[in-house]
Amino acid sequence: MTTTHRLAARDLTLAYEGRVVVDGLDLDIPPGRVTAIVGPNACGKSTLLRGLSRLLTPASGTVLLDGADIHSLPTKTVATRLGLLPQTPTAPDGITVADLVGRGRYPHQGWFRRWTAEDDRAVAEAMLSTGVTELADRAIDELSGGQRQRVWIAMALAQQTGILLLDEPTTFLDISHQIDVLDLLLDLNAARGATVVMVLHDLNLAARYADHLIAMRSGAIVASGEPGDVVTAELVRDVFGVESVIVPDPVTATPLVVPLGRHHTLG
Repeated sequence: MTTTHRLAARDLTLAYEGRVVVDGLDLDIPPGRVTAIVGPNACGKSTLLRGLSRLLTPASGTVLLDGADIHSLPTKTVATRLGLLPQTPTAPDGITVADLVGRGRYPHQGWFRRWTAEDDRAVAEAMLSTGVTELADRAIDELSGGQRQRVWIAMALAQQTGILLLDEPTTFLDISHQIDVLDLLLDLNAARGATVVMVLHDLNLAARYADHLIAMRSGAIVASGEPGDVVTAELVRDVFGVESVIVPDPVTATPLVVPLGRHHTLG
């Protein structure tokens, strides 16, 4: 069982080249739960994830990992508690699948700690759970976009951190593999108690798979809580600019957004 770690932000402002993207945001990620961050394009979702993962230094405010400023902690300490799958990860030329997934074990290595059977087991489990075992000896640059995405997820899983941040983990995946990946993340949360935070474009998948939703617009959080409380026709209108009807998902009873186009109205 993974130790539960806590991630929060206080008065967090994030900017690129002087342009504020996330402004004065306060946030507490529910530990041991699955959180989805949703919102329209360019609303600050990915920027927030980069700030929470320490990839982006705040213009002001603080990101707290287990109560400490994340920027005050040693890099290896952060890497053993928090893993990140960025939106567009890049791999060294020619690296194989097995070698890339193995890099997820680097934070667990030390000056005197060599590769162990535990590392082998973590890599094998991560590759098996993401369905990439048969690709172990293939070069990353030979794979399809969907295969590469699953390999990157395997690397993040092999890191075995208490918090896992994923920016659009279903990118490049067809609907079958989208469901596989999201089911896998729920399994990880259930088996290890891992805290999962993911940016998703698909509001219906977010509502189905997340315990906690964070809806963003223009760099601010406009709503957060359980999907049944957050996903309303008013929120979809205010955040996405779309008129919709909210009905119960016939499988999970979670909110299901049925958008109304210009050529469709309620009868």
